[in-house]
Amino acid sequence: MAERIGLSRATLFAILACVFMASGALGASFLVAAEPAEAQASHADSMKRHLGVASCAGSTCHGRSLGDGVPVRQDELQMWQEESSPTGAHSRAYRAVYQPRGQAIVRRLGLDSAGVARECLGCHAEPGASRVEDGVGCEACHGDAGGWIAGHYTVGTSHERNVSQGMTDLADPQVRAGVCLDCHFGGTAEGQFVHHRIMGAGHPRVSFELDLFSTLQQHWNVDADYVERKGRPNALRTWAVGQAESLNRSLSLFEKPGLANDGMFPEFYFFDCHSCHRRIYDGADARATKVANPFRPIPPGYPPYNDENMIMLAAAVRVLAPDMAGAYDGQVRAFHGAMTQGREQAVLEAAKMRSTAKALSTRFAGSAFTDRQGFAMLDAIASEAVAVRYTDYEGAVQSVMAMDTLLSGLVTQGAVSQAQASSLRLDINRAYAAVKEPNSFDPLAFRAALSSAVRAIKGMR
Repeated sequence: MAERIGLSRATLFAILACVFMASGALGASFLVAAEPAEAQASHADSMKRHLGVASCAGSTCHGRSLGDGVPVRQDELQMWQEESSPTGAHSRAYRAVYQPRGQAIVRRLGLDSAGVARECLGCHAEPGASRVEDGVGCEACHGDAGGWIAGHYTVGTSHERNVSQGMTDLADPQVRAGVCLDCHFGGTAEGQFVHHRIMGAGHPRVSFELDLFSTLQQHWNVDADYVERKGRPNALRTWAVGQAESLNRSLSLFEKPGLANDGMFPEFYFFDCHSCHRRIYDGADARATKVANPFRPIPPGYPPYNDENMIMLAAAVRVLAPDMAGAYDGQVRAFHGAMTQGREQAVLEAAKMRSTAKALSTRFAGSAFTDRQGFAMLDAIASEAVAVRYTDYEGAVQSVMAMDTLLSGLVTQGAVSQAQASSLRLDINRAYAAVKEPNSFDPLAFRAALSSAVRAIKGMR
């Protein structure tokens, strides 16, 4: 066995230890079947318990210093703690609250320790954790480990078995999006919604793109073993599902009266930042800085809903569900128009669009995406029908992240070589530079930079 798969002595010892632990787990499960119903319920509750980061940190588990384990890297804890890399961002989440910027926000909001726990720790710590200092640990994403930790490393286990025992199925892009969006967009649990007043106190603007954020946090190798256990990931699928789920989440939160209003004002979290955060000119020679958007049928002076994910879905639908493109564009216009008619009509149109977003998410999740569709998606993002919607900063940022994601996916699938991708970096960086500074964002200059980058990528087709 060791010769066939190249296992070290230490790894073989770890497997044998796992076998013995598995035997114990099997024996325990047999005994549970003979217990009274009350005892079984108590046992089931204990199996769902949160165990903490330390439970994953053994040197034969995920705490090794080198990522050369089989079948997983086994240095995941070190990557989670990496100070100089985005992969360590989750471990730093709690500390961020107590660093100068975080403390300045806390002071401006007038929060005491209970207020910090209520407003911040739903995302800056791990729900259910006994050590909030660990920040966002393993179980925040992978699920409470009490039910699956003893069996997930045993010989003969499978991803499906782990999921059946309570592990979160992050290989499913819809499931992964739901987990990530709770904090990277907003959720209904305590401390998982970044009200506009929190951003007004200095919190960064919330923006999310599933595939790019997954890549930044990647602590796994997509090797033959991964593909056998979980299937081959596809960047285009993950991106498209992420956009649909983000829109679904945004609209579902908007539909909740307790979140959609803040006192006598609407909750400005849902609106496009640049509709208000523009320079003010009072002189006779004042010039309006707003650029017309034909898909936002609202009069001047109305704050538009933040439609960054609507715009990306408009591009996705044109390539991946062209039969729905016309109806989808009609829903976009109807929703924006309803925002000027009152909350009741806006919620009605939001529900229609959310239903479409959910249907698109399911359709995308079950599709196998090709290189041709990847190139077509790049075309669609920069097409006139979509580019006219890049009138504000948020949508422009999403389009650049999408371009980067799609190009990376084409490299992974072998449609674009690493050398070609490197030569394209200059063009992509120009597009990134066009959205680097929100206060100087120029829609027309951005469209030109985006088109230039897309043309360069198309030239490699």
